[in-house]
Amino acid sequence: MRVLRNARLADGRHVDVGIDADGAIGSVTPSGTTAIDDGADVDDLGGWLLLPAMAEPHAHLDKALTADEVPNPKGDLMGAIQAWFAAAEKGRLSYERTVERATEAFELLLVHGVTAVRTHINVTADIGITSVLAVQEAARAMEGLIDFQMVALTGWPMTGPDSAGNVRALEEAVEAGVDLVGGCPNLQDDPPAHISDVLALAGSAGLDIDLHTDETLDPSVLTLRELARQVSDKGFDGLVAASHCVSLGMQPPDVQAAVAAEVAAAGISVITLPQTNLFLQGRDDPVATPRGLTAIDALLDAGAVVAAGADNVQDPFNLVGRSDPLETAALAVMAGHRLPADAYDMVSNVSRRVMGLAPVDFEPGDPADVVAIDAPSLRGAVADAPMSRRVYRRGRLVASADQQTRVHRSA
Repeated sequence: MRVLRNARLADGRHVDVGIDADGAIGSVTPSGTTAIDDGADVDDLGGWLLLPAMAEPHAHLDKALTADEVPNPKGDLMGAIQAWFAAAEKGRLSYERTVERATEAFELLLVHGVTAVRTHINVTADIGITSVLAVQEAARAMEGLIDFQMVALTGWPMTGPDSAGNVRALEEAVEAGVDLVGGCPNLQDDPPAHISDVLALAGSAGLDIDLHTDETLDPSVLTLRELARQVSDKGFDGLVAASHCVSLGMQPPDVQAAVAAEVAAAGISVITLPQTNLFLQGRDDPVATPRGLTAIDALLDAGAVVAAGADNVQDPFNLVGRSDPLETAALAVMAGHRLPADAYDMVSNVSRRVMGLAPVDFEPGDPADVVAIDAPSLRGAVADAPMSRRVYRRGRLVASADQQTRVHRSA
């Protein structure tokens, strides 16, 4: 048994959290009232804020930390895509370096308080499943420290006479053990056919789905509605997520509301990705530049689940990023007009739900995936992102960081 003593919850309560041997929360009692068995491990958190651990619902660990190796001078989405495939053709993205970078990216997420990550991995005719195998090797080094899900991110075309190589690569990725089928329907020649193929493959393989959907400001592109209708019509019973959904934010309110209702009815979760879309989108709109986020309010009003993720980190798609969901939460406040508590929920419990993981509500039986932060409040944590943190997965301390600051005044 482990006891996290003298913790402070977001609602202000000072508590002791007892953790069972199976890594679940066994009790939450006022500080100092927990009976501690002989031999129990006791961590005194000194009044630090204790929150549900964060989750990263949309990463690209095969690309992470390549901003210097794979420059994107154009700065837009197609420039990033072109830069990535050019680097691959020139052999700059070796298996060994991918393992090294993915491992570093895993560790950065963990030390910031992330105990679950879903990553998209490129799977194409040219790349094959090399990146899948490399990230899987990196994940093995993190076993027991962080929950991990992998999405096969297909290239294009995936339909028509020239699709055989890409389709074969996807089938090999499924055989290699990916958890979800992905892709970019709006970049395909026949988006409805591609969505239908993805649903059929995922259904037969027993996999979930997470699609890059409408990552564009073009309001004429709205494959999200097609996805929602096909999921409902075909009765797909796995988890379905639509990431980005940028063009929904460019629709008039009545269209936003109608599409959001279809998304909610289909049970599709939406993942907004402020870092990368703020960087990539809107470069051709110098006046009233769009923010590149989805229609968060309309989706929430319709009852849809909306999580937030970081997407790319220090690569051609996003030149910066700290691998810290508190950065994502802060951007959700500033660019997405969320309140801090709601923004934190989007990068913690909501993201966990999107990934099919149980939330952490500090109730007995909840998984003891928690993060302690030396912050005065949840709002203060989102605002300052202090790096004094303790990260627990299933009640086990898996990462820690201590921030020291000092002001040197002259005598």
